Amino acid sequence: MAEPLFGRLMTAMVTPFDDQGQIDHGAATEVARWLVQEQCNDALVINGTGGEAPTTSDAEKAELIGTVRKAIGPDVPIIAGIGTFNTAHSLELAAQATEAGADGLLVVTPYYSKPPQDSLLAHFTTIADAVDLPIVVYDIPGRSAVPVQESTLLKLAEHPRIVAVKDAKGDLASSGRVMAQTDLAYYSGEDNLTLPLLSMGGVGLIGTSTHFTGAGVSEMITAHADGDHARALQLHRELEPVLTGVFATQGCLLVKAGLAHKGMINNAVRLPLTVASKEQSDVFCGLLDAAGL
Repeated sequence: MAEPLFGRLMTAMVTPFDDQGQIDHGAATEVARWLVQEQCNDALVINGTGGEAPTTSDAEKAELIGTVRKAIGPDVPIIAGIGTFNTAHSLELAAQATEAGADGLLVVTPYYSKPPQDSLLAHFTTIADAVDLPIVVYDIPGRSAVPVQESTLLKLAEHPRIVAVKDAKGDLASSGRVMAQTDLAYYSGEDNLTLPLLSMGGVGLIGTSTHFTGAGVSEMITAHADGDHARALQLHRELEPVLTGVFATQGCLLVKAGLAHKGMINNAVRLPLTVASKEQSDVFCGLLDAAGL
């Protein structure tokens, strides 16, 4: 199997904040390096939902890309989240991310507006026509209210700059049909479905729990690619409590609790999010400790 453009493992990195609610660029540097050097990520997603992109300004988004680029160097790809429910604003963010040094763009299905499929096709292709970077379509109807239907994905796959899908639809049969008919690189958007998606032709994971499980997930993906399915299954089962447990509440809340537990960041988020409860944090951090993570 050919190596996909961005590698096989990416983490949607959280955005650390200080006690005043400003981006903590020192902590962001530490987390980015941790993800690459210790958690075996091939690329990083910056300014995604897990990075609280809805509550960071455009200027903050550009600054964060610059910080992460300095932290990880020129050879590790950065995929910038630029999707909004406003196509014109998404185009502005795409241009900004390109200038800031991104290597690819993550474009989520427009949320709240509930556009029909022909409108989705126009949204994604308008962005793809206007940029020079490859695009990952983020299909997550649980947040956007609208799935990207198979017929729409087949049309999007014809565009030379639409190269991949972050698949958080939870419909493996549908994803399998699209993979069978296109060259789109499918990344699981649900950590605990990575191995099933791999078995159907997926290439890897854009993860949340991979702030902690990255090394193990990377080994699982490699084992599967090498045909060692028993080892891949063993690793999936060992990691499954954390792969699933990170979503006991909004994922970035537990990631931040876990990173704070490790002393890497301040446990702070921006409204409308509030930090995970002590009970939620204790349960998740207990899972990390039990797994040796």
